Amino acid sequence: MIVPNSLALGDKVQQERRSVPAHILHPNYAKTGEPPAWSASIDIKTPEEIEKMREAGRLARKMLDIGGQLVKVGITTDEIDRILHEEIVQHNAYPSTLNYMGFPKSVCTSVNNVIAHGIPDSRPLQDGDIINIDITVFLNGVHGDNSATFYVGNVDQKGRELVEATKRSLDLAVDICKPGTPFQEIGRVICDYAESKGFSVSTELSGHGIGREFHSLPLILHHRNHEEGVMQPGMTFTIEPILCQGTAVGMTWPDRWTIVTADAGRSAQFEHTLLITQDGVEILTRND
Repeated sequence: MIVPNSLALGDKVQQERRSVPAHILHPNYAKTGEPPAWSASIDIKTPEEIEKMREAGRLARKMLDIGGQLVKVGITTDEIDRILHEEIVQHNAYPSTLNYMGFPKSVCTSVNNVIAHGIPDSRPLQDGDIINIDITVFLNGVHGDNSATFYVGNVDQKGRELVEATKRSLDLAVDICKPGTPFQEIGRVICDYAESKGFSVSTELSGHGIGREFHSLPLILHHRNHEEGVMQPGMTFTIEPILCQGTAVGMTWPDRWTIVTADAGRSAQFEHTLLITQDGVEILTRND
């Protein structure tokens, strides 16, 4: 998750936040909602930091798997948020989205035409919905971030094609990651595949560097771009493409978080946290 440029700290959503015990390490924005300014350079992780990121990635994936098991007709996204919050805390971790730039919940739940940053609420999921659950955990001083889109009951063929194409676009992007690969190649690969399947790629959000900070350089653009820079061993970042059935243009709700497609077409998203190794890439949020 990365906050759109249109959001401002003064426009925080006022909702009661769930509590996190004091003995759990909190990120630097937990009280104020204000993360620090981004560093001007891309962080190269030490071996000790890499091992911590492996642990955070494993926990993030475990929480995402639990979230997927919760998805069913009739459950509310607020109930999903509550259960996942409790699970994260029980593992002595902090749910990274909680109070990040004022976000009021512990996970993001984006249903159907919501591109990203859906705020969990009391509306029950309906048969045929698709839902993206985006979970980031802060464990031992580093963040692990991932998301997936799940089926609610009986989803129509077009919806399934969208979800499967989005997952495949992430897999193809991961496959090209290794030292020396230009970051801009990620966007080319994703767009080439998405367009071959008849889908558009959202430009509203990007992947991002991750580690001690929730968001940092490099920016990982999923559309065609001329972003500078190449991958180097020790870099950690997310790839999180969002594919749409119709237009990729998004609109932000008055809550200043929820971004929806302008034509109400459905969207789907998948995300991994990655580590560039000496000879390739390691998926830190792999589920095996």
